[in-house]
Amino acid sequence: MQIWVDADACPNVIKEILFRAAERVSVPLVLVANQPIRIPQSALIRFVQVESGFDVADNYIAARCEKGDLVITADIPLASDAIEKGATALNPRGELYTVENIRQRLNMRDFMEQLRNAGVETGGPPKMNQNDRQQFANQLDRLLARLKRSS
Repeated sequence: MQIWVDADACPNVIKEILFRAAERVSVPLVLVANQPIRIPQSALIRFVQVESGFDVADNYIAARCEKGDLVITADIPLASDAIEKGATALNPRGELYTVENIRQRLNMRDFMEQLRNAGVETGGPPKMNQNDRQQFANQLDRLLARLKRSS
């Protein structure tokens, strides 16, 4: 089992939670981004820099994640790809993507994209707050405990 992070858009506070969790439970953590990211010195934590381009980091993770891995991403198509391969997908706000909810998330994403393409101002997600961070940390702890038991 390892944790994959779509690190380009992952908030720093979430990366810090992931760094601590990887060390605490001895799980390899791989951050993938097209820009350099500072990571702590650790045999468990590594960074992979990919070329710039649309979905390059997402495609890298999708091609390499495996059943039993955990993928941290706000990118719904990447979450869908991970779930299809048997991995678990969690967004940085602590929302678990599942087989049951991923199709609805993809449909909503496509609908919002159509609105934006038609010139409708849809806004973005609200700013991350303490409750979001706590929800992520709690969900991460539950997932890591479950995934470690099953590996």
